[in-house]
Amino acid sequence: MHLARLFLFILFIGLPLTAVAELNVGDLPAARWYAHVDLVQMRSSDAGKELYAWLEDEVFDELRDEIGFDADQEANVITALATPDSGMVVIIDGDFSQKTEDRIVAVGAAASDFNMLEHDGKTYYQIEEESDDPDRNSFDNGAFLSIAIKNKLIVTSSEEQMQQIFSNNGRFPGDYDNGGALIVLRGEKSLVQVGMQTNEVGDDLGWDSNMLRNTEQLALLVSDVKGMLAVEAQLVASEEQVANSLASIVRGMISLAAFNDEVDPELTEFLNGTTVDVDGSTLTVKVAMDAKVLVDAID
Repeated sequence: MHLARLFLFILFIGLPLTAVAELNVGDLPAARWYAHVDLVQMRSSDAGKELYAWLEDEVFDELRDEIGFDADQEANVITALATPDSGMVVIIDGDFSQKTEDRIVAVGAAASDFNMLEHDGKTYYQIEEESDDPDRNSFDNGAFLSIAIKNKLIVTSSEEQMQQIFSNNGRFPGDYDNGGALIVLRGEKSLVQVGMQTNEVGDDLGWDSNMLRNTEQLALLVSDVKGMLAVEAQLVASEEQVANSLASIVRGMISLAAFNDEVDPELTEFLNGTTVDVDGSTLTVKVAMDAKVLVDAID
């Protein structure tokens, strides 16, 4: 089985540090991108339940069938990020059964090369896969895996990252003085938080876009606000003129969609309620909508 399948469920966001909690700026080292998904909040909030049901159908069912990992019952919070030098890290907080832990290790053992290692009394595994195109935003060419810290599944691109996380009691290694950290948007009931350096990540994702070439950072927040899914996007442009131009483009796209007869009337209604604001070189877009409308749009 290909190693990447084990981490399929982090890919639906396009991509916990301690207990189940909202992500804060101080929780992140300088990163190329990050993604934080609070499944506990998603399961319990009115708006989040609809989004969670989509995840269950599109992602969790396949994980359960393929490797017997019941993310619905055992995964609580997922945080992933990629640093400029060390590659990708994923930490999953959950209530993992012994059977699940055994299966996760068994999936790793099926790789082309599998080694058991130890650091400070904690066991971790080196898993290598043959790849013609190593990618520092994936584990296609191998990873280090550990379940040695209680209620945490940790996967890293480098051995140094794993050892640093062990030394930091299960937290991401890095500089926590906020220097170089990405924007982190916060909400009352955050479900998904995403951020990236667009000028760094755009090329990796094949996003050949004038818009991205003239921006520096992008942050996205999906939260539950009074039973509605609130989506907020914040984009930092290279200069104020670029931010104003991007705002005009976004407003124009919303206007065109609103007059498109093929767009669902409910979605059109919410698009008309979208706010687009510019503050210096920062563009902020906000919209709140019924969760089912957003999920139907994703489908």
